[in-house]
Formats: sequence, C-alpha cells, structure tokens
Amino acid sequence: MYFSAMIFHKETAKKTAELLLQINAIKLQPKDPFTWVSGWNSPIYCDNRVVLSYPLIRNYAREQIGKFIEKEYGKPDVIAGVATGAIGIGVLVAEYLGLPFVYVRPEAKKHGRKNQIEGYVEKGQNIVVVEDLISTGKSSLNAVKALREANLNVKGMVALFTYGFKIAEDNFKKNNIALHTLSSYEYLLEQALETNYISESELKTLSAWNENPSEWNAN
Repeated sequence: MYFSAMIFHKETAKKTAELLLQINAIKLQPKDPFTWVSGWNSPIYCDNRVVLSYPLIRNYAREQIGKFIEKEYGKPDVIAGVATGAIGIGVLVAEYLGLPFVYVRPEAKKHGRKNQIEGYVEKGQNIVVVEDLISTGKSSLNAVKALREANLNVKGMVALFTYGFKIAEDNFKKNNIALHTLSSYEYLLEQALETNYISESELKTLSAWNENPSEWNAN
C-alpha cells in the first residue's frame, strides 16, 4: 500500500514523474539496485537537486509549488527550505511568491552564532516548509521541530516527491503536519510503465520493494 501524501493533481503528478525520469533525477534499476547510506538495497535512486540544472523544469516545479502554496495557505510570512537538498528549490519558490526565505540545518552549528535556522524570522510568523524528497520523513520533521521551537507557526510542508513509505505517513500524522507533494512513487511507476521505461515484471519488483524497503533483496 503506497502512502501518497496529498498529491496536487494526478496530471501534475504524472508530468512531474515524467520530467524527473527524463533528466535522470530519478533512476529505476530493479536489476542493478543501488545501496543507500542507510544500507538499504533499493531499485530506485532519487536526486532532485538535478532539477536545478534544467531551467524549464525548475521553473515548472517552482510555479506548481508556488501556486499551490498560495491556493492552500494564502501568503505565508516565510518559506523555509530543509538543508541541503531543498535550499535551491525553496529559494525559487520564495522568489516566485515574493517572500522571505530561510533554511533549516539538521542541527545547530557548533560555532559562531550556533544557528540551526539560517535567515531572519520573528516569533509567531506563518511558515511553509519546502522539501525536495520525502523518505521516512525524519529529517523533514526535524526541521519542523526546530521551527516550532523557535515559536513559528508551521502551516504545512510541500515536497517535490515522496517514496510513499508507510513510516512517513505515521511520522507526519504523529507530528500533525500536512504533507503535499508534486508527485509520488505510485504515480512514478504508473508513468514509467505507460512510457515503457519499465516492464510489467519490473513493476512487480518495484512495488515489492516499496512494501518492505528495509528487507528487500533484488534476488
């Protein structure tokens, strides 16, 4: 069962998936899996920072996320990006909306001003968090925690893509944060199959991985 978060729109989800596959921001290799830092074997690798190298695609992502934020939240006071992957897209969204931008480190610096939140914020401001990728949600929600501890009102989080793990759904519910994404693993597989990027047998392998990624083995 996929956790699809809340997708903007099906056509947007499929279009985003198509673009990410085209530029190899997402690679699907069920027969030659990747190894993540966590040690998990994975038939998918996602690096959405590649989007920044393609002006038309980054502008598409910027506008889709920016328009959604305006529709869903009005004009927040600040846009926050999660370091480091979402700093670039977060800046683009903030620029599109004409809003201030800050970014959140995984932890406070050990020197200087010892900031975890970089940029200017004031207590009580409304803030929307931008992410590039949701896996378990741990690092994303760590940023939310830091913003809340700074007495900021986190309205929600918007991301380019989610793997759709059940653990992410549980983590976001537990922390009472609404997550919306441009696309998801579910729509990625649908788009990849329709465009013959993967076969039916590869679809089964990719679906099986998503059900239990920590225990999955390509063999």
